[in-house]
Amino acid sequence: MCGRFTLTTNLGAIAERFGVARFLEEVGPRYNIAPTQTVIVVGDDGQRNFVEMQWGLIPSWAKDPVIGNRMINARAETLAVKSAFRVALRKRRCLVVADGFYEWQQRGRTKQPFRIVLKNREPFGFAGLWDKWISPEGNEVRMCTIITTEANDLLKPIHDRMPVILTREAEGLWLDPTIEEPAKLLPLLTPHPAEEMEVYPVSTWVNNPAHDSQECIQPLPLR
Repeated sequence: MCGRFTLTTNLGAIAERFGVARFLEEVGPRYNIAPTQTVIVVGDDGQRNFVEMQWGLIPSWAKDPVIGNRMINARAETLAVKSAFRVALRKRRCLVVADGFYEWQQRGRTKQPFRIVLKNREPFGFAGLWDKWISPEGNEVRMCTIITTEANDLLKPIHDRMPVILTREAEGLWLDPTIEEPAKLLPLLTPHPAEEMEVYPVSTWVNNPAHDSQECIQPLPLR
C-alpha cells in the first residue's frame, strides 16, 4: 500500500521533469504527506498540467469528505472490475507527484518505518486515478487515489504491496486521453525495477502525520 509520501523537490524542477507549463505557486518541501491532504497531480487535457487535489476518493453518496481516507489506494488487479474505479481507469487517469514514500515493517510489537526513493533521487509519478465530489453545500472537490501492485524484491521484506511508479515511457501512455482500453493500460501497472530503488530506515517521528519536517527523512543506522 501507500499511506505516506514525500515531495521535497522544488516545483520548477518538477515542472521540467514532467514537461508541465508551471502555473502553481511555489510550495515548501513536504516531508510527510498524509491522506486527505492536498497533493500535486499531473494531468493531460491536450497538454500536461499541474492540478492540486485531495488525496483519497470520496464516494458520491458521502456527506463528509473525511471518508476519503478509506480510498487512498486502489489495487491494480481489480481496477477494471470494481465499480469505484472502472470509469476513472478509462477516462480520469493522472500522475501523483512524489520523490519518496514510506512503508512500515513489523518487528515484534513495533513497526520500523522506511523511506523508499529512486537511486537517482529524481521525482517520479505514482499511477493515479482522479474524480470529483460535490459537497452538500455544492462545493466541488477534486480528489485522487494511488494505484498499488505487488511489491518488488526490494520491498517484499517490508511490505507485500507497493505503489505503482510509472516509467517515463509508461507515463505518456497512462496520461494519453485517447487510450481507454483496460487491456492497454493494465500492463503498465507493474512493480518498479528493484535495482533502480533504494530503501533506508527513518525515525518513528514520521509516524505522526502532524510531523512534517526534515527529521522525517533523515536516515537511521541499520540495526
